Amino acid sequence: MDGKGPFVRKHLDKIIDVMNASLDEHPRTFAFRVDLRLPRGLQDFKEGRLIDSFISSLRAKVRHARKKSQLTNPKAHDTSVRYVCAREVGQKGVPHYHLVIFVNHDAFNSLGKYELGRSNIYARLVEAWASALNIETRSALGLVEIPRNAQYPVTAGGFNSQDDLFYRASYMAKAATKVRGSRHCFGGSRC
Repeated sequence: MDGKGPFVRKHLDKIIDVMNASLDEHPRTFAFRVDLRLPRGLQDFKEGRLIDSFISSLRAKVRHARKKSQLTNPKAHDTSVRYVCAREVGQKGVPHYHLVIFVNHDAFNSLGKYELGRSNIYARLVEAWASALNIETRSALGLVEIPRNAQYPVTAGGFNSQDDLFYRASYMAKAATKVRGSRHCFGGSRC
């Protein structure tokens, strides 16, 4: 990503580690980008726990969906949910989060229609962010953004697909807009 660097090497390494762990478990992985924003005026929250709460909620929703699918189709694939996350602070001093989330492509292969009330990944993302923020689901609608070119099918032997995802995700490892010394500026799944 010319013009976006410099990049933080350990963040780039984390992206590779999480991608490889996902591909080791799910040779066909579906990875996607999502941006999470905070509502205006939200004062009473523990920022250090927001992403943990979001990921816990999303994992629970995905687990529930897979169990429900397995009731009607015992061969329905299961999935882990892995992620990498970058916390950035914008020009107005308000933090926001960029994530890449990794799931089994055989369980989920798209985000679905960007509407609430559907049984898809997008609706689960909004519900999980609302849960983490302790707000109504509808209030989280504008706070979950799916950027352009957000969806990546990645395969264990498909180095072009891995390169494409890594190129896209490397934006998150840029040094600019990160708060130096903050332990919350970059993180991800334990591999």
